[in-house]
Amino acid sequence: MATAQTVAFHTLGCKLNYAETSSISRLMENEGFEKREFTDHADVYVINTCSVTENADKECRQLVRRIQRKAPESFVVITGCYAQLKPKEIAEIPGVDLVLGAAEKFNIAQHIRELSKGDSAKICSCDIGEVTGFNTSYSLADRTRTFLKVQDGCDYNCSFCTIPMARGKSRSDLIQNVVTNVEELAQKGTKEIVLTGINLGDFGKGPDGAGVTIGMNSREENFYELIQTLDKVEGIDRYRISSIEPNLLSDEIIRFVAGSNKFMPHFHIPLQSGSNQVLGAMRRRYKRELYADRVQLIKSLMPDCAIGVDVIVGFPGETDELFKETFDFLHSLDISYLHVFTYSERANTLALDIEPVVPMQVRHERNKTLRNLSYMKMQYFTAQHQGQTRKVLFEDHNKNGMMEGYTDNYIRISTPYRAEWANNIVDWKLQ
Repeated sequence: MATAQTVAFHTLGCKLNYAETSSISRLMENEGFEKREFTDHADVYVINTCSVTENADKECRQLVRRIQRKAPESFVVITGCYAQLKPKEIAEIPGVDLVLGAAEKFNIAQHIRELSKGDSAKICSCDIGEVTGFNTSYSLADRTRTFLKVQDGCDYNCSFCTIPMARGKSRSDLIQNVVTNVEELAQKGTKEIVLTGINLGDFGKGPDGAGVTIGMNSREENFYELIQTLDKVEGIDRYRISSIEPNLLSDEIIRFVAGSNKFMPHFHIPLQSGSNQVLGAMRRRYKRELYADRVQLIKSLMPDCAIGVDVIVGFPGETDELFKETFDFLHSLDISYLHVFTYSERANTLALDIEPVVPMQVRHERNKTLRNLSYMKMQYFTAQHQGQTRKVLFEDHNKNGMMEGYTDNYIRISTPYRAEWANNIVDWKLQ
């Protein structure tokens, strides 16, 4: 397929996927492809998929149908987690030409050159146990904020989750490589870097999941060492930690962030349930008491710190009483906002054997209840800072004459667009 010259991308799912799509895009541009918007006509459409929920699967199929109606002669490539988990299912979707698993997603250009329209969909996948490489990735949609992938895969086995099956075992970049990437991003004008991974706190296992060889010794680096090192790199004003498991968020990490001028007072800590019974069924590696402990220490050292929480509603066996435990626990915590997920059955997960199943209508009602709680939490958190002057990094996007930015502690600010503020940190009095 030597004639294809234009390519468009669409990303489903997490920040890590966005970082990888951005890197794949740059690789393809280096191979001579010209990037287009996904809404435009392109010779090749690449969809980087997620498979955390059933909605992500459905959205992938809808996108393929949309491309078929708009550009039936174009090539459609599916990669990402859904492609690794269910390649045959995707290959049967009318219009799909190429399905790339976890080991091949960064070789898209090479595979596209060999495609012919009209053939049955080609699948390039492998057993996830064979996926051991680490591919450095970062998003670069604009210079303001970059999502930098430093870790991939997961060695945990939560009963609801397919990610270990889709991404493989935990492995990381080397600290020296991360520093090199950060220095390059600083030279490009990036002001804020968000460190991302599948299980970020597990950072340290080498690119092949084994120990890191340093001199004559083999050992594991760790996340605490990483943030200490990055704090000293010149040219980057801000870092954020995208998400970190509560059992991996150590006292030393919290205390380091509290004393750092570059790591922002903002944590995102998955909880999933406020019931110890449900946490046990989920096979999470902590109890709610440890979670409350983490929040208490953060707030004692950084009273202004924003804390975001992931929570799943409608997990099998979650009775009304157990959901109330979660609601009451979240209500009692000094947190700032919630990301609420409705439980979705995933093939080959242990949760499928847990009963009773929560009716879908009840799941949606619980989701709405926690989203309302999240809104109230964020309103209260914002109100606590009225009258304060905080530093806001404004983004270089003119949205109908308005621009947006975030304070150091993740309060969103919207104001009339001023070009001199774009990609700059401004002292801002909160009203």
